[in-house]
Amino acid sequence: MPDHVTSPTPARTALVRHGETDWNRDGRLQGRTDIPLNDTGRAQARALAEQLAEPLGDVPWAAVASSPLSRARETAQIIADRLGLDLLAPHDDLVERHFGEAEGGNLAELTARYPNGERPGQEPWEDLVARGAGALRRLRAEHGDVPLVVVAHGTLLRATVEGLAGVELARMANATSVVVEGAGQDWRLARAPQRA
Repeated sequence: MPDHVTSPTPARTALVRHGETDWNRDGRLQGRTDIPLNDTGRAQARALAEQLAEPLGDVPWAAVASSPLSRARETAQIIADRLGLDLLAPHDDLVERHFGEAEGGNLAELTARYPNGERPGQEPWEDLVARGAGALRRLRAEHGDVPLVVVAHGTLLRATVEGLAGVELARMANATSVVVEGAGQDWRLARAPQRA
């Protein structure tokens, strides 16, 4: 939809963190490593899908988008199936932050190996913010004012909200959602993180 056309209701986007994986359960840093959902994660995705089925506004969700990583993709498919929506083609820019050499490590070993927090090969935060915000702006431009559900990853989603709305979120738990409203350069956090 062109920028000069305004909607009576700002475009609404639910940003969803995928359900649990074994690496989440074990406290291991996943990043771009493609770890699937576990049974707990699938149950979390089903519970979140039920929550999203409850009306949030006048207009129902229109489509579901996701990262290409399997944990996000399966969460998105579960939500799309419950809501009777199309699952859009995966968006590469919604993939999680690349944590470089730290991927696969747990908190204790990563703290010992990288006491200053600098992890070799890690995607810079500023790049992640720009990538996530850009991905959301493109999705909104492609789909106009229809309400969208976007399933991705905790660090990417926190960076995206910071880039769009200037709000710093705390760590998002698995199967947690936030809602942002807006398009172009005008965004706001409409609902803080909620868990099913």
